[in-house]
Order: sequence, then structure tokens, then C-alpha cells
Amino acid sequence: MSETESKNFIETIIEKDLAEGVYDTVHTRFPPEPNGYLHIGHAKSILLNYGLAQKYHGKFNMRFDDTNPTKEDIEFVESIKEDIQWLGADWEDRLFFASDYFGQMYEAAVKLIRKGKAYVSDLTAEQIKEYRGSLTQPGREDPSSGRSVEENLRLFQEMKDGKYGDGEKVLRARIDMASPNINMRDPVIYRVAHMSHHNTGDQWCIYPMYDFAHPIEDAIEGITHSICTLEFEDHRPLYDWVVRELEYPHPPKQIEFAKLYLKNVVTGKRYIKKLVQEGIVDGWDDPRLVSIAALRRRGFTPESIKMFVEMCGVSKANSIADYAALEYCIREDLKAKAPRYMAVLDPVKLIIDNYPEGQTQMLTMPNNPENEALGSRQTPFGRELYIEREDFMEEPPKKYFRLFPGNEVRLMGAYLVTCTGCVKDAQGRVSEVHCTYDPASEGGSSPDGRKVKGTIHWVAAASAVKAQVRLYENIIDEEKGVYNEDGSLNLNPHSLTVKDNCMLEPAFAGAGAYDRFQFVRQGFFSVDPRDSTAELPVFNRIVSLKSSFVLPKES
Repeated sequence: MSETESKNFIETIIEKDLAEGVYDTVHTRFPPEPNGYLHIGHAKSILLNYGLAQKYHGKFNMRFDDTNPTKEDIEFVESIKEDIQWLGADWEDRLFFASDYFGQMYEAAVKLIRKGKAYVSDLTAEQIKEYRGSLTQPGREDPSSGRSVEENLRLFQEMKDGKYGDGEKVLRARIDMASPNINMRDPVIYRVAHMSHHNTGDQWCIYPMYDFAHPIEDAIEGITHSICTLEFEDHRPLYDWVVRELEYPHPPKQIEFAKLYLKNVVTGKRYIKKLVQEGIVDGWDDPRLVSIAALRRRGFTPESIKMFVEMCGVSKANSIADYAALEYCIREDLKAKAPRYMAVLDPVKLIIDNYPEGQTQMLTMPNNPENEALGSRQTPFGRELYIEREDFMEEPPKKYFRLFPGNEVRLMGAYLVTCTGCVKDAQGRVSEVHCTYDPASEGGSSPDGRKVKGTIHWVAAASAVKAQVRLYENIIDEEKGVYNEDGSLNLNPHSLTVKDNCMLEPAFAGAGAYDRFQFVRQGFFSVDPRDSTAELPVFNRIVSLKSSFVLPKES
């Protein structure tokens, strides 16, 4: 595929602008509102904006669009900064807040009033909506639109001075009440809100509306290409109007692209907030969610997120990606990176009756057969082991090749063993499985060439590390869809399974927060950064080994 063919439509626009001298550099930004945690969809915007700045040797700004103090919080500011840094987007020394420009925005509004392009309105929010008209009916002129420049300047100053209550007066742009684009029908650009702001405190009691503030922020910072999602396409004429009327010398260009949607996931802030408040999840970073913080806690890597975003591509057409594609990316990233150790999640004791009591043998095992650079380790082996409960059956079905009375299997990297029976507790549950081993089969190969179909993993009982393991499924019941008829979420009652008595080989000892491993035959797991302790390590399953995702063929 040639370089030309691989360009997305935004890169084509940028290269045309550079070639024609519209801009002599590329300057992008990521401008989240700090009213919640970022999710996987935001990762696309972050990586797109940062990637464009990198590709064209430009600059990337981080800016918080904090113009709405009713929903914003410093907790969200800090979480967003952490997410973006984790993804590898470097804003260097360019961290900004929309609130840094409140003074300039106020002066910009005054400039519009002086030009006869803005006026103070007495209408309520409901009346403004009524006067705006509909898609088939033009709007009606605001009764306040005929005020003089002097009166509008005085009233706007009084709004700033705190003379009016919330909602009592607003400042509207004077554009066109008959415009086919409803966003251009004299939109509100300032409102009264007597609220403390996380950044400016009680300095202001009027705040700019997003559609007015955003183009000003871009223009002040010298942004060349203002990349946003498709829902802002109808707002672009207003964006252009603001920068044109305020006479910025190098107006930025707004370009819209399709959001990244994931099938059967919850991204809505109000839904997640409800899940947190009701204790259904343990926070905005619960590993069942798809916030960036949740994906990081679960064990996803920045590289896997980037791979996923690149796989989804950049276009104008909305599409929905399957979560299985994201799982494919983390498997691809970790299969050669992660050490591959043995862990038993549902243990039952396996006793090798003819193995010497008290003897421990150290076996050399590769840390990852797909990556020799990860080296090898010494794994203890003894008379008593733990195996998975599902690896033994008294009365197995056909094509069951694991342990059952009379059957021989391979203990991974160790010996061939033949099952002789089991012991049950008072409730009839198997408490011990017994077997004998072939001392000549060290390494797991038969000395006489006999075929053994089953191979199972194990952990030596004497040196096992006890751990808690958390197995995750989608928090949504995928068969029923995301929402019930009443708007509530269709929750999956099996989205979290906690295994409290897991046994791990000693190679896991000392694993730290976010360390990632492949559990042999189980999947990829990561050390939970919040709940794991030295006494009881906690592992989150990132993804199972099996995949339903098929990589699309290149055309």
C-alpha cells in the first residue's frame, strides 16, 4: 500500500493546507470537559490529534474546556491528565484551561456588542427555545434584540457585576433567526451562573457557552486544525462566524470525524455515575468499564489501544466496533511480551504416590516459548501439587483427555503421570486426586514413544503463592442489548467472578501493580493496582486466550 493510499481524509486536508500556504505548521489540541472520566472513544481523539502533530512535526496542546462549573471537578482534571500521559500523548509545556481565557472571552463578547453583533436578552431558556422555531418554521426576533449598543454594554456589565440571578438574563449573538441551521438563530453565548469554579473560584458569575468559548480558545492558542467529532458538524458555521467576527488573523479550521463506538458497552457518564453510586462497580476505573482508567487497571497496554484505534481507522462514516477487536489487539500485544507462568484458579490436590516424600526438584522452564529473550526460570516440583479441578473427572465424556482413573497425562514440563483414583470429603466433593509417575519421562516425553494426548498445568503445593483472581465478562447482558425499555441498563449478573483460593507458582512472587502475565491455558492477567497486597496479590483477567474475532482481510 502506497503512502498516498494510506492517508486518511484529515491528512489529505492538512497536506493541501500546507502546500497552499494556508498554514505553515500544524497545531492540534485535545479539549475535554472535566466532567467525568475519559473512555475508549476519547482515546481515538487523543491519539488522532497527537499523531497528526507528530506526523507533521507540529505541536499538540492539552486544554480543559472548563466553561461549565456545574459539572466539573478537579478529580476529573487529574484523571484525564493521567490517562493522556499513559497513552503517550505529550503536551510538553502546553497545558491550558479555557478558564485561563475568561477575561479575553469577556472582552470578545464586548467587541461583538460594540459591533452590533450581540445583545442582552430577558427571555427564559424555555422562551428562547420557543422563539427559535423548528426545522420547518423560522425563528422569531427576540423582543430584546432592538436594544442599543450602549444599553447592551451596560446590561452585560451588570450581568458580570452580579446584579442578576441565574437565568435572568443571557447574552445572545445576533446572526439570523431565519437561518436553516438552528444553531445560527441567535445562539446564547453567555449566561449568568453564580457558582464557584474549580480554577477561578468566585471571580466570575457569568460563564461563556461552549460554542462561543471553543473557537476563541483555538484561535488564542494558534490551533490550525480543530479536529472534533461529527455531532459538531452543524456547529461549524457558528465556529467560523465567531472567529471571523472577532477578526482573528489566522483562523483555525474545524474538521469533523466519526466517533469510535463499541458494541454493547456503557460510556454514558450518567449511567456510569449511577453504577458507581449504587455500588454495582467499585469506581470509574472498575475493570468492567471501558473508561481509559478502567482499561489501564484491567491490564490493557497503551500499545494495544493504539493498535485498536488504528484498526478502526479515521473516516466520516459512523460505525460500531466489536469489543472482540479490542481483545484481539491486547492478545497480539502481550503474546510475546508477557511471561507465561502456571496458575491454578480452582485447585484440587494431586498426590503422586510413588514420588519421594519431602523431595523438591527444580525444573527449568521457558518464561515464554514465543520469546527466547525472556529467558527461563526454575520451577519447584514435588510429591504434592495443585491442578485445576476441571482437569479431573471420575466418569469423563468421550474425547476427554485429562485425568481420570487409568488415564495417563503429561504434567507440563515435568513428567507423565497415570491417575489411580481420588479421595472425597464428607459432602462427596473430590479433595485429592492420586496418581503415579514415570521417573523416566522427565521433561514430559515418553521414553518408549507411547502417545499421551492430554497435557495439564500444575503448581507445587509446598511453594504455592496464594492469590485472588478476578474474572470479568461484559457488564452488559449482550443477548438483551444495553438498555431495557424503561431506559435502565441490562446488567449481566455474571460480569464479575472472584476466585479467592488460587495457587500460583513462586515465579509470581513480588509482582507489582500493572505487571502482566499469561496464565498457562487461562488467559492474560494483570496485578490490580488498588487492591493487591504483598500478603494477597490480586490479579485481573485482561482477556481469555480464546478469540471470536477474525482480522479483516486487506483488499
